[in-house]
Amino acid sequence: MIVGTAGHIDHGKTALVKALTGVDADRLKEEKARGITIDLGYAYSDLGDGRQLGFVDVPGHERFVHNMLAGATGIDAALLVVSAAEGIKPQTVEHLQILDLLGLDRGIVALTKSDLVNDDQLLERMAEVETLLSTTSLRGAEIVPVSAVTGQGVEELKEKLLILGESGKGAAGFARLAVDRCFVLSGAGVVVTGTVHAGEIKVDDRLLLTPSGIEARVRSLHAQNRPAEIGRAGERCALNLSGPRLSKDAIRRGDWVVSPELHAPADRIDVRLSLLASEAQPLKHWSPVHVHLGSAHVMGRVALLEGERLQPGDSGLAQIVLEEKVGVLAGDRVILRDPSATRTMAGATTIDPFGPPRNRRAERRLAELAALVEPDADVMPQLLRLESGFVDLARFGLSRNLRPAEVEKLLEAAGGQRLEGFGFLAETLEASKKDIVETLKTFHETKADAPGLQAERLRVTLKRRWPAPVFKALLDQAIRAKTVVVDGAFLRLPSHSLKLGSRDEALWQKILADMTRDRFKPPRVRDFAETYDAPEADTRRLLQRLAKLGRVVEVAPDHYFLRPVVAEMIGIANGFGKEFTAAEFRDKLDNGRKVAIQILEFFDRHGITIRRGDLRRAVPLKSGQYGPPPTA
Repeated sequence: MIVGTAGHIDHGKTALVKALTGVDADRLKEEKARGITIDLGYAYSDLGDGRQLGFVDVPGHERFVHNMLAGATGIDAALLVVSAAEGIKPQTVEHLQILDLLGLDRGIVALTKSDLVNDDQLLERMAEVETLLSTTSLRGAEIVPVSAVTGQGVEELKEKLLILGESGKGAAGFARLAVDRCFVLSGAGVVVTGTVHAGEIKVDDRLLLTPSGIEARVRSLHAQNRPAEIGRAGERCALNLSGPRLSKDAIRRGDWVVSPELHAPADRIDVRLSLLASEAQPLKHWSPVHVHLGSAHVMGRVALLEGERLQPGDSGLAQIVLEEKVGVLAGDRVILRDPSATRTMAGATTIDPFGPPRNRRAERRLAELAALVEPDADVMPQLLRLESGFVDLARFGLSRNLRPAEVEKLLEAAGGQRLEGFGFLAETLEASKKDIVETLKTFHETKADAPGLQAERLRVTLKRRWPAPVFKALLDQAIRAKTVVVDGAFLRLPSHSLKLGSRDEALWQKILADMTRDRFKPPRVRDFAETYDAPEADTRRLLQRLAKLGRVVEVAPDHYFLRPVVAEMIGIANGFGKEFTAAEFRDKLDNGRKVAIQILEFFDRHGITIRRGDLRRAVPLKSGQYGPPPTA
């Protein structure tokens, strides 16, 4: 378990940690000279059974609250330090506000310097502290009078800290460690330290730095100040990292070291935000704020989702828009400070780390956020029944640091079914299938002479407008079930067949015979019109329509080739097996230089061939490209 100190400057936090552990947590030369804690300090106490109790000693000066926050977000329990001689001071209050906003409900109050006051003064201080705690998450916390000078109460305090129990951080998910320090160790290289928030980190693990995406391998590690092969959630670890792009300058406080599965930096996080009751003014929409998340400190703005103002003491949904990307997951706590960084204003709990840039206030989105607030066991059934009708399983698992098997269990427990990475209820899948079929049926009835609908047109015509990736999954299922047929660029019902009018069909049969006979040099539109005494415009419209159906291909303006012939000509180009000239291609087709050039230019435009000067080489044909014509 990691215990973090909190309290006003010069109330004896560092001295108390030293009394508990024997370690002076002030490590900087300036800290020694000035006698105050400036940055985070660390110390460990042996529990005697192989375990270590870790301490994060934070600065108490108001100028260094940002450093205090970098350490506070990784702790499991709080040790609130109040001087019995001085009592409650401004940073006592602010640090307690931060602990409350972080949701820390395990902690003890150490009433330091108790040797400097009499019993009546001590009782008065204890009553003051109890009143202060009464409206916070630490209400009811034990208060232990101590003196780092005389040793009074130190052993009792240590025993009570041990009773607080083990870390509550989850070990089931993928690994993530919040970096609060980075340095170079002679003979070892780059070392980062921080608290493991989830999962396990092992020697030789290959991890990523978030948000940079730099790869790193764990050469060795220390867990709770001891050499180890594995670091677990709730432990402070020092990781000796190596990697081709890794350097001390490439890592900063606020980065995360994560399993590759968790590398998804974000800059829009949807949260449930609580504004402190002590604030003098409401929080306005789009207010600038200092954002503290994990050990990161970035600037951002608050976009309120349920109004233009949030009153002091109230809470509401909001989106925090960050100026730079950070590592964040659902459940992560956020602390907001005012634009001048002089006071703590609010706290928030992350609901969705991947907030949308548009429609963030839409009723549909607010309903989704209301469902996402629920615990893992309850959220899936609610999401599946929302208007959206589906759950992106990979995104859901990533946002909550759940392994795929855990997501599948939640989906199964909710009565859902997986379809190409998305979760649906059975009734939703059945309704979508019916919607697709009925939409196509209506279209066929109103436009019997049309081949069908293109995929995007079908998507936007359905009763429920699915996102494109979800629609593709549903459509692929319908195609596999043969309830929908792919006909070239169109989708149709199996029962629908396109028939040309008698005049067009007669003309097409004549044109088809000519195009088959002179397959590498078919006549042009005007030639067909003159030969068969048909209006040129009507002949052109017929061939354009047949091109949409995938039966012919317009290689050059008004010059159409049968689709199988185009595939045959591509095969000839590929058959050279080397670079070839236009003349060589013309000789293979025996169709004249002009037509051969037109065909090759068509190939160039569509990436079938690549030209370099007078030479060309064929590119392997994509699956299905210019294959056999679709059936009518």
